[in-house]
Amino acid sequence: MDAWVHYNLAFTQTIWAFTQVINAQTHYRLDYPDLALVLALVRGGSLARAAALLKVDVSTVFRAVRRLEAALGQALFEKSRVGYLPTTLARTLAEQAECAELALEAARIGVEQGGEVISGTVRLTCTDSVLHALLLPALAHFMPTYPALTLELSTSNDFANLSRRDADIALRLTRSPPEHLVGRRLGVVSYRVCASASYGQSNDTDDLTQLNWIAPDDFLPDHPTVAWRRQHLPGVRPSYRCNSLLAVTELVRAGLGVAALPDFLIEPAAGIVPLSETLEGCDTSLWLLTRPDCRALRSVVTLFDELAQAIRLPG
Repeated sequence: MDAWVHYNLAFTQTIWAFTQVINAQTHYRLDYPDLALVLALVRGGSLARAAALLKVDVSTVFRAVRRLEAALGQALFEKSRVGYLPTTLARTLAEQAECAELALEAARIGVEQGGEVISGTVRLTCTDSVLHALLLPALAHFMPTYPALTLELSTSNDFANLSRRDADIALRLTRSPPEHLVGRRLGVVSYRVCASASYGQSNDTDDLTQLNWIAPDDFLPDHPTVAWRRQHLPGVRPSYRCNSLLAVTELVRAGLGVAALPDFLIEPAAGIVPLSETLEGCDTSLWLLTRPDCRALRSVVTLFDELAQAIRLPG
């Protein structure tokens, strides 16, 4: 059975259970136009914006809301100076309306494409630097072919998200991924000392100890570049510490100093140039990881395979 059919069945069961409660109290049977009305007013926050979303006039929306509230026997919105504020019931109905909206869109796509539709939500986690330099270009390449697939993206520097089932897929820089995860090695990542072109020109020296260092010590104390700097430049104290590697890169780009950066963030065209050869002992790997139980989910497997094809590093 196609993914969108499963989604429709799940949605139908949820709506049926919810409407049974409503019907038991009011004998009124909700239908999709009721849900669309509530969703439009929750999204719009005013009669005018809801009318624009529904492509009707304001008076039609006003009368429809009044009729629905009378039929349900309880208020859906509270009128305030900032607009129409949804009650708990209205927010619940709006959430169900969004599920219906997604299910209908998946069904339409299935009819148009005449085949299987990959739908549902996949939660993906990675570091901000991987998101910026590697993941976003990959998503832009293949995601338009999956209009019914929804991604929830989060940036993090540990594996706890997958372990706690907060995420389904992770892109991680590591030499040894946790044994309880399964995945694919996408390539090797090397590091080099880098600076902006202007900083390199104004500080023309081979003595790295004389340069201003930018480092991620506070949030990645065991990062291979931190270990390298402490071993080879023990007297250096960073002038700047940042809570993300992407922030380190932006400070380098701004000409504030030097840092050891992964090769996928070194962009000579954007003004970041290497000052050294590859740092010995700093190589790591980019891993695409998931939980074993996720391999039974078509949406996760599809995204996993697409990322494995779209993100390729040397080695």
